[in-house]
Amino acid sequence: MKIKSQKDFWSGLMFVAVGVGFAWGAQEYSFGSAARPGPAYFPFGLGILLAILGSMVLFKALTIATEDGDPIGRWAFKPLAIIVGSVVVFGFALPHLGMFIAIPLLVVISAAAGDEFHWRDALISAVVLTAGSWAIFIKGLSLTIPLWPAFLG
Repeated sequence: MKIKSQKDFWSGLMFVAVGVGFAWGAQEYSFGSAARPGPAYFPFGLGILLAILGSMVLFKALTIATEDGDPIGRWAFKPLAIIVGSVVVFGFALPHLGMFIAIPLLVVISAAAGDEFHWRDALISAVVLTAGSWAIFIKGLSLTIPLWPAFLG
């Protein structure tokens, strides 16, 4: 069988592998029922859906031809490192600096990974995402997440 689109083939294969991995890992937990789902319910269902989506992309890569074979380009290691680094910074900053500082840090650092970084756009995104996160997680779900740095009280 000939691969007709390299990008679709490898992305579909990645989706299948991640989906199967989540579904398999979820089997260690209790499923519960539809009325009272357990901790395995969501990751198992999401893993299965991801594997199905990956299978469809993989099938497309093997059946629908593209002009040039849709080759995979070079890996962009610098943006990848910046985005992974921003998530690590967020993970350390949230418990110590609070949501109102950690989310804007995440947004601004990860936006710097793009070729078209503009401070105005990054700051607007940071404000909107911080306000939305506050509304969803603090007001909507009543989660206990620190809003401000611990040293401010």
